Amino acid sequence: MQNDFDIGGCPADTRVVVAMSGGVDSSVTAALLADAGYDVIGITLQLYDHGAATHRKGACCAGRDIHDARAVAERIGIPHYVLDYESRFKEAVIDRFAESYVAGETPVPCVECNQSIKFRDLLETARELGAKVLATGHYVASRALPVDGRALYRARETERDQSYFLFGTTRAQLELLRFPLGDRTKAETRALARRFGLSVADKQDSQDICFVPTGHYAEIIERLRPGAAGAGEIVDLDGRVLGHHDGIIHFTVGQRRGLGIATGTPLYVVRLEAGSHRVVVGPREALRTGRIRLREINWIGDGTIERALECSPEIYVKVRSTRPPQPAWLRRGSAGIEIELIASEDGVSPGQACVFYDAPEGQARVLGGGIIASTIAAENSKRSAGAPMVAAR
Repeated sequence: MQNDFDIGGCPADTRVVVAMSGGVDSSVTAALLADAGYDVIGITLQLYDHGAATHRKGACCAGRDIHDARAVAERIGIPHYVLDYESRFKEAVIDRFAESYVAGETPVPCVECNQSIKFRDLLETARELGAKVLATGHYVASRALPVDGRALYRARETERDQSYFLFGTTRAQLELLRFPLGDRTKAETRALARRFGLSVADKQDSQDICFVPTGHYAEIIERLRPGAAGAGEIVDLDGRVLGHHDGIIHFTVGQRRGLGIATGTPLYVVRLEAGSHRVVVGPREALRTGRIRLREINWIGDGTIERALECSPEIYVKVRSTRPPQPAWLRRGSAGIEIELIASEDGVSPGQACVFYDAPEGQARVLGGGIIASTIAAENSKRSAGAPMVAAR
């Protein structure tokens, strides 16, 4: 079953490594490339101790997933290897996840996994195997730029777009990465899986964080960092003690339920203070964030971020994967790059990603992003604003 599918600028016999998780997306990616005549090698990563996850529906890279990836590779006639990346994954992803939670943040481990495991370590392995390209089943698009290099774009199907988790991809990596599903819908992907006769055509999508099989993050943190929970006080914005808790790892910014305190008005977690083990709560309006300070910034727009600041680019930002891009100001603050939100956002949490785009909708180009280091309330942001900023127009 030949087709006219190609991965842009690569001869039909190019060796391509496909990261195969055992799900329908990566399986269809491998099938498309093999059908188009590429020299495809499938690689599945064993990332963590399977344990209970092996029998959990929707768990990523568990025992069943490895079996499914191997079955797909056999069906489409490509070699398939399972690589033990468990120690790398623990150090780069799981340990950092635990440290971030203990520090009162809400981390996004999928961002770190893509940056450190898939697009660094696996890409290096692919090159050692003689591959010119590493392909994945992510819903994001990569296209050649008119002059030189490649750029990253949001997926055609907005609900499936995974660009938020890939903002850390570097320009050098983009040269070697391909995302064949970026211009397809999930329904089209499943239809292709049936067309290729793949056993995973109707397999459930992976959900939650792959190494947290129960979905209870605090249990994982307590096991990895015994005693780090640190009991403390629940206080209001004025510091008045309203109650006590068993550890800030049980809370996240914006949380309302499970506070264990009774008041006349609804209260939300406004911030977590790791040093004092305090959970600070307040009314919903206290969650409004006006300014965001960033760390670990990656810029993949044209030129440099310094040049971008001078040229007044159009900037839109996503502060959570499920929220649409919002207009913002990009500025250089006293502590580095900051984002001034034109319309404040609720419940922005340190540890999450803030991703930059050149447009608010459609297949917008990803300009980069950073990790949220801290936030400033909307009212305080208005009072402190004054330095030159770059407007989103």
